[in-house]
Amino acid sequence: MKSTNGWAVEIDSLVKTFKTFTAVDHVSLKVKKGEIFGFLGPNGAGKSTTIRMLCGILAPTSGKGKVGGFDIYKESEKIKQNIGYMSQKFSLYEDLTVEENLDFYSGIYSLPGKIKAERKEWVLQMAGLQERRTGMTQTLAGGWKQRLALGCAILHEPSILFLDEPTSGVDPISRRRFWTLIYQMAGKGITIFVTTHYMDEAEYCDRLALIYRGKIIALGTPGELKKEFMPEAVWELEADDLVKSLEVLKRDVGAVREPPLREVAVFGNTLHVVTPKGADLASSLPSLLSAHGIGTRRLERIDPSLEDVFVSLVEEKDREEIIKMDKKDG
Repeated sequence: MKSTNGWAVEIDSLVKTFKTFTAVDHVSLKVKKGEIFGFLGPNGAGKSTTIRMLCGILAPTSGKGKVGGFDIYKESEKIKQNIGYMSQKFSLYEDLTVEENLDFYSGIYSLPGKIKAERKEWVLQMAGLQERRTGMTQTLAGGWKQRLALGCAILHEPSILFLDEPTSGVDPISRRRFWTLIYQMAGKGITIFVTTHYMDEAEYCDRLALIYRGKIIALGTPGELKKEFMPEAVWELEADDLVKSLEVLKRDVGAVREPPLREVAVFGNTLHVVTPKGADLASSLPSLLSAHGIGTRRLERIDPSLEDVFVSLVEEKDREEIIKMDKKDG
């Protein structure tokens, strides 16, 4: 692998358009060697399109990029030889056994016989599939298929591993076990570039890029994002009637009142209420709810979650877009 001065992935103003639609809009970032880097955003934000360009599967419209020191325009085949890639849809052959799938991918990577046998046994042990090696892949549960797909992606010991929504559609326990495997990979010095829309998974990453409508709207560690990119304050509310409280407060979002409410969202059995920093809900919110026959059990300002940060940033971008459209129409 070429030396990249400590960077496994480098992107500069990367763009991908499909006719009149811009899927990736001037994305720039760098991923350090050996880090777990998360690409966080809703479906359709541009995560998978970016991954495919970095893996040499999709040609960029413009911009620059290197993966492992190889140019994404000129050296896509070299990139494919030096990375592992696990797509959203498991690229496994359902009509083959677990072992036959591993044999097939070993052939794709042209692994010599002795190394092939060693790597296959290592993958079976890593994924806990020794006793299922002769079982048909189609009979595996989602979590087991996921582990097998990861094993197939790392048979050739890549130094960079791209995981595109790897835990989509699997149960929480399988997701947690999968992340244990990811940590094991990172512990061996492998760079992990993972896309996700699960906020709890994002907390496991060393650094994150939040992407929305094809643009990066924040970049940093989970702690930095919560500390530096949250433009507003978050209050947690426990009330007698959660549904009715949500209805009442939703009507007040964006209204001219003091203090103003930016957003209200359900978090478990509580509500998270977002206000401008410095606003004091404790002096006004209980009386507002009481006027509607709702008692307040607990109300306190809390540290924001990543979901709070992301929702607030997205709402802020949407407000900016509305203002731009209004000015354009005016």
